Amino acid sequence: MFPLGKGLTVDVGKWSSSIGIEGNYTKDQMNYSRSYFFDYLPFYHMGVRANYRINDKIGVNYWLVNGTQQSEPTNSYKDELFGLSLQPAKNLSWTVNYFVGQDHPDSVHAADCGSAPIQPGLCLTPVLPAPDGKQHIFDSYATWNVTPKVTLALEGDWVISRLWANAAPGESSAPSHVWGGAGYARYQWTKRNAFAGRAEYFSDRDGLFSGTSQALKEFTGTYEFKVADGMLTRLEYRRDWSNVPFFLTDKVGVLSSHQDTLTVGMVWWYGGKQGAW
Repeated sequence: MFPLGKGLTVDVGKWSSSIGIEGNYTKDQMNYSRSYFFDYLPFYHMGVRANYRINDKIGVNYWLVNGTQQSEPTNSYKDELFGLSLQPAKNLSWTVNYFVGQDHPDSVHAADCGSAPIQPGLCLTPVLPAPDGKQHIFDSYATWNVTPKVTLALEGDWVISRLWANAAPGESSAPSHVWGGAGYARYQWTKRNAFAGRAEYFSDRDGLFSGTSQALKEFTGTYEFKVADGMLTRLEYRRDWSNVPFFLTDKVGVLSSHQDTLTVGMVWWYGGKQGAW
């Protein structure tokens, strides 16, 4: 930590991504299940990051990382994030992120390592030419604590991905897109009882996420009962649907355009750490 302005914090290591409003720990989320965007957006990064507090309402974030979902680099390009953490009011927080990366590897595992007795997986061969297309993620989310019992949240994302920056003969550099968002609401009925809901739209017209060109939608309703400090149970109904048949059924080879799920979950945690993880 450096004594510059309101404070400059720099750290090095591996951390859970703050791209997207949902996190890894179920106890800190409104719902038991996760959104499509949680599963699609990066889970973690490895590198260096810095946070600078301009004042009590504005913070600036910068990351320089090896990529997404990887500790070791797979090419010489370093991904970057430029972000803003805003708190325009005491009960309102807003995060804006822009992430740019090139996660296409420039080498692959070789099947033939020659005569040298090398352990499988340690022999690599370069990809020539290596794909150099970039991925751009625009991510924004806000949380509003309307009252001590009512919380509303909203997330929006837009992703564009290219395999090649410039098309070579016989190759396509047409970009693929993902966009959409989710809305959240939570009501703390009593100290032990709470209700939460999530509605989401996920446009996957190029199949980047699901492998199928489609528009995914889901609604999730969750009832939470807090058994004791460090233990809670959740009863959740979720409906997923699409504009094309995509979800599995009890008949082999037959797909459905919707899926209904009922889940009962219990979450237990222990230790001295208080608050969100």
